[in-house]
Amino acid sequence: GYASTEIKKRLKSAQIAPHIIRRAAIASYELEMNLVVHSEGGELIAEYSPQTLQITAKDSGPGIPDIESAMTAGWSTASEWIRSLGFGAGMGLPNVKSVSDDFTIESGRNGTTVVCTIELHPNHEEE
Repeated sequence: GYASTEIKKRLKSAQIAPHIIRRAAIASYELEMNLVVHSEGGELIAEYSPQTLQITAKDSGPGIPDIESAMTAGWSTASEWIRSLGFGAGMGLPNVKSVSDDFTIESGRNGTTVVCTIELHPNHEEE
């Protein structure tokens, strides 16, 4: 998607390590696709600091009735049509969590918010 491509470009221009860019690209793409496939509208927000990238996906969809199940690899609510297009394998949220240094998800009747944080310089100690 467009948003994940823009995040990747910005991290490359900041000379972030390729393995960190890959993690950010995976997280942002999965969250972007979830917004398209599962919600009724939303936004993907990338916030940069010298140490971290925080990606927030907020939607106005119906919410996730069972977050624990949604975090299980292979669990999906995607329609057959979405699956026929190659999406909806049930790996999106587990993938985002696996590449995040911090991950939170909140969901209710008015939508879902997922926040993932990725350390941009994980080998550098803060002074």
